[in-house]
Amino acid sequence: MRSNRAALRASVSLAATLPMLAGALALGIPAASAADNPHRDALAGTKPAWATAKADKGATADSAQVSARVYLAGRDAAGLADYARAVSDPSSPQYGKYLSARQTQARFGATAAQVAAVKSWLTSAGLKVTSVTAHYVSVSGDVAAAEKAFGTQLHNFAKGSATYRAPAATASVPDSVRDAVLTVTGLDNAPHKASHKDQLPPPDAVFRNSGPFSSYYGSNTASTLPDAYGQKIPYAVRGYTGKQLRAAYGAGTYTGKGVRVAITDAYASPTLAYDVATYAGKHGDARWSTGQLRQVLPKNYTKTEECGAAGWYGEETLDVEAVHAVAPAAQITYVGAASCYDDDLLDSLSKVVDGHLADIVSNSWGDIEANQTPDLAAAYDQVFQFGAVEGIGFYFSSGDNGDEVANTGTKQVDTPANSAWVTAVGGTSLAVGKGDKYLFETGWGTEKAALSADGKSWVGFPGAFTSGAGGGTSRTVAQPYYQKGVVPDALAKANGAAGNRVVPDIAAIADPNTGFLVGQTQTFPDGTQRYDEYRIGGTSLAAPVIAGVQALAQEAQGGKALGFANPEIYARYGSKAYHDVTDNPTGHGLAVARVDFVNGLDASGGLSTSVRSLGKDSSLSAVQGYDDVTGVGSPAFGYVQSYRRH
Repeated sequence: MRSNRAALRASVSLAATLPMLAGALALGIPAASAADNPHRDALAGTKPAWATAKADKGATADSAQVSARVYLAGRDAAGLADYARAVSDPSSPQYGKYLSARQTQARFGATAAQVAAVKSWLTSAGLKVTSVTAHYVSVSGDVAAAEKAFGTQLHNFAKGSATYRAPAATASVPDSVRDAVLTVTGLDNAPHKASHKDQLPPPDAVFRNSGPFSSYYGSNTASTLPDAYGQKIPYAVRGYTGKQLRAAYGAGTYTGKGVRVAITDAYASPTLAYDVATYAGKHGDARWSTGQLRQVLPKNYTKTEECGAAGWYGEETLDVEAVHAVAPAAQITYVGAASCYDDDLLDSLSKVVDGHLADIVSNSWGDIEANQTPDLAAAYDQVFQFGAVEGIGFYFSSGDNGDEVANTGTKQVDTPANSAWVTAVGGTSLAVGKGDKYLFETGWGTEKAALSADGKSWVGFPGAFTSGAGGGTSRTVAQPYYQKGVVPDALAKANGAAGNRVVPDIAAIADPNTGFLVGQTQTFPDGTQRYDEYRIGGTSLAAPVIAGVQALAQEAQGGKALGFANPEIYARYGSKAYHDVTDNPTGHGLAVARVDFVNGLDASGGLSTSVRSLGKDSSLSAVQGYDDVTGVGSPAFGYVQSYRRH
């Protein structure tokens, strides 16, 4: 995903994240002063960091068109954050006292008077109201009207090789609506979009793995290939299935019965229902019951070419099949967004919250923190807080590019996994042995070296970094209370003495070299479409696996919602609930051999043989205790059982 959101937090307390206006100084964002805009109140973070004087290309034409969303703060923004923390904190007397969606809206949502005041202000400036929801008022109009409404000029700015519109100064609102407005989005028109996270080509065209394979870790040794780390290495697995994952993460007899899980992505695979039913039948997963899979979809899709709509189909299929594999009795609702843009993804998340469609929400999309804008961060965090109040937990993949240096040149985390209000899911390389026995995990990080022409060595072993679990220290999000005393200061204070959010929180299988077998309808070179299977990985896999494990834990807890789970996840730190994952669990280097079709389909285009080293995640390291690759670790047998009511 390429989504642009930056977190706006004024202190280390989660309870202080709203109102968002207090966060300008925390991010170093220049807030317009009262003297500059008498009788107006600044909306901190509405001027993007890239809209600098040096990049300024001059005023945007008055006649140019603007579409914006004014997000509503509601009747008690600070109280929303306070309550969200209280119901999520096991030490609070309000813990677990969730509100219904209707109660949440009545207590914290916008009033009719607030909506009317916002609409009146916007229309008086010359903007047209195009829609009103419980969360925002959408408007359109020309630049001149937008400048009048928001008290700032709109200029064109260079950003990379392109030019985009943005406020030349922080936007503001009249004092008369200051308590009604959370933020405004859309004043800048740089792309605010997301991309799905996976580590194999998107299967709008067919993709297959070549063999040889291992059926379980170590079952098939590459005896004719060169050694790695002083020993013969196994071939990569064909792809784990549900039985192996359930054993590895301690499912026991739990199935997720009675638990509702939602999955959000962009668009919707037209063959999803057929594919997931076929996959379950082929691999021993429980059959889907009538109505067990629901889809909530928009009336129309937009930006299909720009977002690569077909590329999202594999993501959705993976997410649904992974949740069902781990929690075969859970009710799954797929909520598709109209596009990969943040506005549409936010709408999908809001659908889950407003209708309380599920208690657990898996989201395998994200962007780099450098692309965040505080206006969108405010809108996202508000949705997450509404969810927490209702007992809904959001799980986001932490990213697939390690520390992001190889990808962007800058060490950074991904978003919205960086939000203090979501559970960030990191990744591991998983070894499941004979009889579905858990052997070990390493932090997911891969280095690749190709087989030499004479087949006697690995060229440049161990090779270059290819991919790994996202993690590290946020530059914009303050340290949440639940990480204090668990996350080492060396990580928490890496970007400032006050401490910042560190990602991830928990981890599960992600390495595509020890990945999951997924089944999906794909397009073959002759133009036909038919079901086929391939191995896949990425934190796109880890997030739905953890969502499935959480469904098991909720069942073990008697069905009571886990809600925003981070306080409970950290409360179990250091116990037998987790595998304490490290990069070197066996005392020597680890690697697997892979043979791939060069054309992704068959041997007609040749084969490529390589060695993939495990536990090599850029500058990030999985060590004993909390780390920035796997968080507190991966769920062990004791994790699900720890939620049982005695």
